[in-house]
Amino acid sequence: MKAGSNLEKILEKRLFAVTGELGPPKGNDVSVVKRKVELLKGFVDAVNVTDNQTAIVRMSSIATSSLLIQMGLEPVMQMTTRDRNRIAIQSDLFGATALGIKNMLCLTGDHHTFGNQVDAKNVHDLDSIQLIDCVRTMRDQGTLLGGEEKIEGEIKLFIGAAENPFGDPFEFRAIRLGKKVAAGVNFIQTQCIYDMNRFKEWMKMVRERGLHEKCHIMGGVTPLKSGGMARYMAKNVSGIIIPDEIIDRVVKAKKPAEEGIKICVEQIQELREIEGVHGVHIMAIEWEQMTSKITEMAGLLPRPKVE
Repeated sequence: MKAGSNLEKILEKRLFAVTGELGPPKGNDVSVVKRKVELLKGFVDAVNVTDNQTAIVRMSSIATSSLLIQMGLEPVMQMTTRDRNRIAIQSDLFGATALGIKNMLCLTGDHHTFGNQVDAKNVHDLDSIQLIDCVRTMRDQGTLLGGEEKIEGEIKLFIGAAENPFGDPFEFRAIRLGKKVAAGVNFIQTQCIYDMNRFKEWMKMVRERGLHEKCHIMGGVTPLKSGGMARYMAKNVSGIIIPDEIIDRVVKAKKPAEEGIKICVEQIQELREIEGVHGVHIMAIEWEQMTSKITEMAGLLPRPKVE
């Protein structure tokens, strides 16, 4: 075991894992975190804590993850390279692991111009693949990046990363995953899936390279609330493909939100049948109350308890 987290144990036992997502508050109101924890607890194996998602200033992912541990919910701490150089990254990992955080997700981060601090400067001292390698070096070699200075203590982390099967050029996507596997990633959460045919084609390329045997792949799903949301995401969100038939289903439905949930459940059931997919990542940001309904309808409850 790399870190002995609940998520790692479930994936290593080849049980179908379920993770959720929690956006920290735009301030220090702990009651916001507590409310979201209560909506997610018992319905997922671990919860991603976003790191200033869309470059909007929020409570830090480290502090929020620590609160989740205190509240009895396992966090997957996200960390972006957008806001930190390698000094800050390694220092934050010291602090995170000292606070009991065992899972992390290595990300580049959304460009600062999407957020509420447009005059900020992106850092990007490391990219997401180099961040994976940095964490692996600290954990497996017990040294700082560069390999010269020994760490006082142990860095035990289950290392995750994101992958987008829908970006272009499509042929490069499995190669990029291979680079993350070579850097030391343990699990992958994908961009939200609507185009299942393209995802299956990506998984075929992943299996041809044997990557599904070297890391755990979790398919990402996001429930659509409305036809407007479906149309907006299809037109404006980079790296997402929503087929016309899915947009039409939501647009024409008498109750669009219920149809969006139904589509999400269908996607999860289809993902469970794909060789090499070891779990699902449910991204219901600011709609956390739907996670319990989705997991119940998809037959994912009760969540397993592992030792």
